[in-house]
Amino acid sequence: MTSPPGLLTPEEPRRRLHPLSPLLHGAKSIAVVVAALSWQTLSQVGLERFALVVLVLALGVVVFSLVGWLTTGYHVVGRELRISDGLIWRRNRAIPLERLQAVELRRPLLAQLTGLAELRLEVVGGGKTEAPLAYLTVRDAAALRERLLALAGRTPVGEAPADIGAPAAAPGAPTLERPLLRVENRHLVISQLLTPQAFFLPIGIAFVITQTLLEAQWTFVGIASTMTAMAGVLLQPVRRVLQDWDFRLARDPGGRLVVRYGLLETRSQVVPVNRVQSIGVTWPLLWRVQKWLHLRLDIAGYAGEPGRDSKRSDRLLPVGEFGTARALVWDVLPGVDLATLATTPPPARARWLHPFALRYLGAGLTPEVFVTRWGLLTREMSLVPYARLQSVRVLQGPLQRALGLATVYADTAGGRSGQARDRDLAEAWALAEQLAVRARLARSHGDAPARP
Repeated sequence: MTSPPGLLTPEEPRRRLHPLSPLLHGAKSIAVVVAALSWQTLSQVGLERFALVVLVLALGVVVFSLVGWLTTGYHVVGRELRISDGLIWRRNRAIPLERLQAVELRRPLLAQLTGLAELRLEVVGGGKTEAPLAYLTVRDAAALRERLLALAGRTPVGEAPADIGAPAAAPGAPTLERPLLRVENRHLVISQLLTPQAFFLPIGIAFVITQTLLEAQWTFVGIASTMTAMAGVLLQPVRRVLQDWDFRLARDPGGRLVVRYGLLETRSQVVPVNRVQSIGVTWPLLWRVQKWLHLRLDIAGYAGEPGRDSKRSDRLLPVGEFGTARALVWDVLPGVDLATLATTPPPARARWLHPFALRYLGAGLTPEVFVTRWGLLTREMSLVPYARLQSVRVLQGPLQRALGLATVYADTAGGRSGQARDRDLAEAWALAEQLAVRARLARSHGDAPARP
């Protein structure tokens, strides 16, 4: 029912985040403060003064977080999400929902214990996650995500993507998603044991223990420092296992990919397939013993966390066999068969630039994608659909000019490029022309790429 002419629809009231948000933000900040205060500080000021300093800082952090909660609000106005915050310096942000690429639900450990969730908005061209809303109840977060995606045109109104924290379907009820795969946690653990970090782990632990045993006296600070050093050695492989724990992949009724993973921090992403800019395939050296590989998606609009390997990319298959990867690639890029992708190597004179890895370099054109491969110990392959190409470049370095070689870059909105390295100069220009022609033809058939 529409409003009579001349009457304005009342504006939606501004909403606050969940009342427990200051405590969760404060807990994270307190953990950072305690970590910043070294064991040496503890030994210098004593346990009582150290605890007093931590208590004062904790009270300050909680008060600061509470003020931030009182001054933060959000509401939807038309096709914009408006967020305001700040006490002395007020900041008002309006996020046009037509620029919205995805809304991700995250649940760190404290949020899981309190039944809360965090919403992270990814917009086109964003250098970082835009305006994270932390925290809301799981139900409110899922409802807000459905509404934002519907207003952005990503989800039909009334059709909610299944989410973490959502109640399970009743037995016998038809499921709304088509499951694609579930990675065994045992494979995740074994895959991390087959990494250089895991192989050097015993050496690192032995070094830390040896240094401790050589100490003349055993002190609390010495023991704590030893435990901290050992935790640093163990962190990398353990963190990767925790990140990818219980990895699941499905298709929702709208044909989009639904990705869920994580143990201490659970994440749920809905990825429209037309935003996939390229697929990366990697065969780590030690994984090839098990005939394993992993797949990576490069997605337009995903900024990720600065300094992390998730920047502008995300997981499609953390670890799996070739047959599983082949089926997934075909599902995401119909018509692309991972088993039949042929590439040609650079000319023999490129051996001056790649004395050992020349045989593993290659590039090829298939009817659907631009294929490139490289890597000596860790072998990699990139698949770029022609419709996703934003630009094509031919570059020559000084040594390449001397050898009559050039590299062709096929740029996408996902932040990575397909690279045909060290091709013959005439071949490089011909390849660039073919890529430009095929990109125009692919876009003319209605498969337009996502724009940054």
